[in-house]
Parts: sequence; C-alpha cells; structure tokens
Amino acid sequence: MSLYSRRQRRSTINIWPGFVDALTQLVMVIIFVLLVFTVGQFYLSGALSNRDAALVRLTQQLNQLSDMLSLEKGNNAALQLKLSTLNTELKSTTAAETAAEAKANQLGTALTGTQQQLTQKTQDLGKAQTTVDQLNAQVAALRQQLAQIAAALDISEAKTKKQQAQITDLGNRLNQALATRVEELAKYRSEFFGRLRSILANRKDIRIVGDRFVFQSDVLFPTASADLTDAAKQKLTVVAQALTKISPEIPGNIDWVLEVDGHTDPRPINTTQFPSNWELSSARAQSVVRFLIAQGIPADRLVAAGFGQYTPIVKGDTLADYQQDRRIELKLTER
Repeated sequence: MSLYSRRQRRSTINIWPGFVDALTQLVMVIIFVLLVFTVGQFYLSGALSNRDAALVRLTQQLNQLSDMLSLEKGNNAALQLKLSTLNTELKSTTAAETAAEAKANQLGTALTGTQQQLTQKTQDLGKAQTTVDQLNAQVAALRQQLAQIAAALDISEAKTKKQQAQITDLGNRLNQALATRVEELAKYRSEFFGRLRSILANRKDIRIVGDRFVFQSDVLFPTASADLTDAAKQKLTVVAQALTKISPEIPGNIDWVLEVDGHTDPRPINTTQFPSNWELSSARAQSVVRFLIAQGIPADRLVAAGFGQYTPIVKGDTLADYQQDRRIELKLTER
C-alpha cells in the first residue's frame, strides 16, 4: 500500500520510473517463468528420455512376451493334443480299471474263500499236529516198551535156546516112543490079522487089501439095505472074537481103534431111508459098529465112516466092478 501511495504521489510528478519498475518486475517474472519452464523442460526431457528408455524396454519385453506367447501357443497346441491323447488313454485306463476292479472283486471273493479254507486247513493242521504229538508220545512209549520187550526177548531167547535143546531131546524121545508104539501097534495088528487070516482062510467073500479086511456088502447086507444078514453076523462074530482076544494084550499107552468104513458103487440111490449113497454107506458102517459093540467091543474103540461112491477099488462100469466097490473095510489103527 505504501508503494501505491508512493507511486500515486510520484504520478503527479513522473510515471515512467514506475512503468520501468513494473516492466522490470514483469521481465523478472517472465524470466522466472522461463527459468521454471527451462527447468521444467530439463526435467521433462529427462523424464521423456527415461520414458523412452522404459518404452524401449517395454517394447523389448512386449516382443519377448509375444515370442513367449507364440511359443506358449505352440506348447498349448501340443498340450491340447497330449491332453486329448491323455483323455483317450484315461478312458481306456478307466475301462481297464473298471474291469480290474471287477476282477479284483472276484479275486477278493476268491481270496475270502481261500482265506476261509486256509483257516480251516490251519485248524486241521493244528489238530493233525496234536495227533502227531500224541502219536509221537505213543511211539516213544512203544519204543520204550519195545526196548523192554527186546531185553525180555534176549532173556527169553536164552531160555528158548535152552528149551529148544530140551524140546529137541523130547522130540527125539517122542519120535522114539512113537516109533516104538507104531512098532507095537504093527505087531498087534499083524497078530490080529494073522489070527483073522487063520480063522477066515479060504473065504472068497473076504479079501485082505494092504492093512484092511474087505467084506463084500452083498455078503453082509441085502440090496439097498443096511440090515445085517445072519451070515454077515456069523462072519463079524469071528472078527469080534479075534479082537476080543487080542485087545487085552495091546498096551494101554496105544490108543487103538477099529475103523469100519462103508463104500457103495457109483450108481445113485434115492429112497426115503437113503436119499444118497452117503446115507447108505454110513448106515452100513454104523450097523457093523453096533453089532461089534453088542459082541463086547468097547464103543470108544470103534469108528464108523461112510465114503459113499467116492473111493472105488476099480474104475469100471460092469456089474463085477460094482460088486467090488460095494464093501465094508475093517482096519486096526491108532487114533
């Protein structure tokens, strides 16, 4: 305000100095503005230079990104192709996995059954092992018993050898005794046969075959009968008397018997009394035995046997052959 007052006072005098001052100030302002503009230009040029460098860098980066984008596009196409392949493979794998899962389920079922069988087998094995243990214990006990038996056998073997020697000696003695008894029986059989020979000499109906007296059945019995005829009784009485005389002389240690054997011819017989030749031959032998018992021969010294038609003397089919086959045989022997 003092400046304006001063100028107002000076205007009355001279305004040019004031104009110069204003112009000076204006010039100073313009210079200041130019200075500011210059500084601004300087800083703006620097900023623009920095911006151009950054722009160049950004362009380079953009080119690099473009290259990378192109590469990524190529990679992306390859990845898309690979993805498609992988999808196809995935579908195949999924189907295979489904099949594998089904098969795994089947295997699981089979495995469960197998596990059950294995469990059963394990139980059976345990039982078998228990049985084996028991058997091993029994075997051990048996081995111990066998050892004891072996020891006993050794002792017994020694005794057996001693007894064997005794048995051998007894056998020899027994053989000697048997031989003696056989000789004695042969002696009395010979004497018995000798007496019967002297009594029954020149009898065509009585034959001596080996150690047997053979009576023809036709002489002793009627046809198809087991009843003794009177003539048969007379002949058998002679036999009974000879046996009665000789029997007291036979030592008591000889267990002798008179064997009476009945025989028929091969022609079959079939009657109510005798259904076969077995019955007829047996009945005739028994009839002779009963008659000899009635004559005083002890029953325990007589044996009756029927042979039917199975031991013929001759193997012929004539009436003469049949007559020889029908017979009663007497044999003094030992029981």
